[in-house]
Amino acid sequence: SNMEATPYTLTEIVNKLTSDTRSSPTDINSAIGYTFSPEPFTYTHRDVILYALGIGANISQEDNSELKFLYEGHEEFSTIPSYGVIPAQSAMMGVSMAAVLGNFHMANLLHGEQYVEIKKPIPTSGTLTHKAVVRDILDKKSGAVILVDVESFDELGELICFNQFSTFVVGAGGFGGKRSSDYVKPTAATPDRPPSASVKEKTASSQAALYRLSGDYNPLHIDPQFAAVGGFSTPILHGLCSYGIATRHILKQYCNYDVNMIKSIKARFAKPVLPGHTVQTNMWNEGNRILFNCKIIETGDTVLTGGCIELNATVPTTNTVTPSEVGSTSQLKSDALFEQMKEIVKTSDGELVKKIKAIYLWNITKDGKTVSKWTVDLKNQPGTIYSGEPKGIKPGCTLTLSDDSFVGLVNGDLNPQQAIQLSMLSYG
Repeated sequence: SNMEATPYTLTEIVNKLTSDTRSSPTDINSAIGYTFSPEPFTYTHRDVILYALGIGANISQEDNSELKFLYEGHEEFSTIPSYGVIPAQSAMMGVSMAAVLGNFHMANLLHGEQYVEIKKPIPTSGTLTHKAVVRDILDKKSGAVILVDVESFDELGELICFNQFSTFVVGAGGFGGKRSSDYVKPTAATPDRPPSASVKEKTASSQAALYRLSGDYNPLHIDPQFAAVGGFSTPILHGLCSYGIATRHILKQYCNYDVNMIKSIKARFAKPVLPGHTVQTNMWNEGNRILFNCKIIETGDTVLTGGCIELNATVPTTNTVTPSEVGSTSQLKSDALFEQMKEIVKTSDGELVKKIKAIYLWNITKDGKTVSKWTVDLKNQPGTIYSGEPKGIKPGCTLTLSDDSFVGLVNGDLNPQQAIQLSMLSYG
């Protein structure tokens, strides 16, 4: 039935899902297809700029490419495409989530996946109206997944964007419902080859405090006591903030910051990010779509998975990996080699550990400064290589050398003894 849902009906949906007396699937199914019309969303250039700042947009003397997202007087002033989730999220929060949170703690509500499709460039100000529908409810045993589709329209009634929110309700599963849905916008499989490009960016310790001003005021992202209830040692960054950061990285790497290039964005939120952590977006160029994931340099965790940005044009594909720091022009060749070494260790089935039995920390320098660190653990089975300092282990040997010298060493152009004698390689 396509009844107009009220907050009352939506409360009922989730109360059915979370009540101790598990409802039958027929009860739950009656909730599927409920439509609701949330409050219109009015925003100005200030909101678009605040969002851009919240996902790390910045300008420096060397690079002001992102000025067009931060200055309303810029001739190309535009809205970053991932902002399309914000009006729709206000729709979700305004009606469904406030209502849905009937009888369980907000810390048990997890954002699982997000899809946004941009139908027309998002205006830099305006009023959007929405149509929302509970598209499907899935039983994942440990919890329930609620799929909500939201369409957002401009003042002329034209469709601006379509969002699909996939929300996981911890503890609400086991009602005997179906496990999968044809309505789910799928995530993409990550290719098993080194990325075409990588971009690293350190988030600010105040990133979540800034991002929440775009409308997601969940205390999980700011209040340490509330975060503790959700099992986190500290407030975590919004998943949609990382999603926006990844979008910026792809705009930079493949779109020359042209917002009209982006057709849709999909990703799964796999693990939390802490404000202050360094996000590395790994990208695989497939022509008219860029597959991506996001890793945290400090922990090695992959936090966004199955990422895919569809483009409105085809980007020439090359196989070069050019990791770069946002806000700097450093492009490290060594990162690509470490990624390849990682694959070699993975496929060696522990043989390398049996032979080498040592832990190395590599400090990679550029212009005399350390720009990247890699840990090579060939002491503990099955052997691992990850970006950053060793985690809970002591390196037996620390090696410092420049990015170019490392490439020479790996290619065999540079002899290790010679490198040490010429002070190109230091170790301790």
